Amino acid sequence: MREDGTVTGIPVRDRLVDAALELFDERGYEQTTADDIADRAGVGRTTLFRHYRSKEDVIFPDHDRLLAAVKDRLATSSADTAIVAVTEAVRLVLLRYVEEDDRARRRYALTSRISTLRDREIASVARYQRLFREFIAEWMGPDPGAALRAELMAAAVVSAHNHVLRRWLRRDTTEPAAELDAAMAQVVALFTAPEPAPGTPNGGSTAVIVLHDRRDPEYVAATIRRALQEA
Repeated sequence: MREDGTVTGIPVRDRLVDAALELFDERGYEQTTADDIADRAGVGRTTLFRHYRSKEDVIFPDHDRLLAAVKDRLATSSADTAIVAVTEAVRLVLLRYVEEDDRARRRYALTSRISTLRDREIASVARYQRLFREFIAEWMGPDPGAALRAELMAAAVVSAHNHVLRRWLRRDTTEPAAELDAAMAQVVALFTAPEPAPGTPNGGSTAVIVLHDRRDPEYVAATIRRALQEA
């Protein structure tokens, strides 16, 4: 074993992940123990728990470290760059899965059929959503309704990421980063008020309410035009 904990060039952490994925596939999650994983990886039980807190931790990304990276990216933003920061933070998470390549896809297959692992994944997603919600709420400030908008936007951000991630995991796309950028643009559009059209009175928008009316349509149209001019 080398000083960096590798054997034949493969880091111990990666060997433990591969061993756990193999055993969960072969024997099932419940039937596999931490000792089994350590034995398959060729290390001792102590070594496994030096790197991971539990047997399910072995196959998941280091979410604590990834969340810290996301938080750091968000912290570098200003009010003017908050949207960019959110987009780039989401991209950090996506690219972490893409870097895992086959390991990410094998985990996806396992979490799709093992409820314990699926629950763990859902809990991890909730942590990201909470982080984005807190950041967006602070960015929006104390405006009325900001808390709800932050909650909705954070949910949309996470949903966009998960949609693209699942497409990549199923091999439905080979350009996940580009798809994520497009998806985030749609999220931003949902929560960004459109720019007022040139010449719009008071820089505001125009609302047209259509009611059933038996009067002459030309009379109604003229009334609407007059109301808009007076506004």
